[in-house]
Amino acid sequence: MILAVNTTSDTSVTEEIKKHAADSGLELEVIEAAGLRISHCIGCNYCWLKTPGECSIKDDYEIILKKIIHADQLWVISDTALGFLDHKGKNIFDRILPIATMYLKFGKDQMRHVRRYDNITDIGIIYRGAADSEYLERWSKRAALNFDGRSLGVFGTDRIKEAVSCMC
Repeated sequence: MILAVNTTSDTSVTEEIKKHAADSGLELEVIEAAGLRISHCIGCNYCWLKTPGECSIKDDYEIILKKIIHADQLWVISDTALGFLDHKGKNIFDRILPIATMYLKFGKDQMRHVRRYDNITDIGIIYRGAADSEYLERWSKRAALNFDGRSLGVFGTDRIKEAVSCMC
């Protein structure tokens, strides 16, 4: 299943993704998150120590996290700020931490958290606005690697068709 989380107020991107998914017979779920209440991670480590796999912050992100656990692909659609994802898009990634444990392992000569669940979710990013795409690409690869997934790429909204071709 492909999960697309749109943190922007522009639904034209998700409409195009839905059309492609329907044409290709892909299983797609879209969450329009612009109006949802999604707080930032407060670094309390409850998701590791006190309530394993569950974030201590009770907001609208709980719905998204439960879907990420079962998704084969996560696509985050975000506005940009200062050449990077804006705070709404970054919050989606920061709050993924409950799917990992506090335990560490070596993987590809780097320390990584041990996954809590068997499913591996690959990630892709679609951004709206000006971004340092090279930096965002490197960041996306490292974020995906941290959860044993792979980066599906980073695409501006002017390259939607290219992004959609990576969904399978």
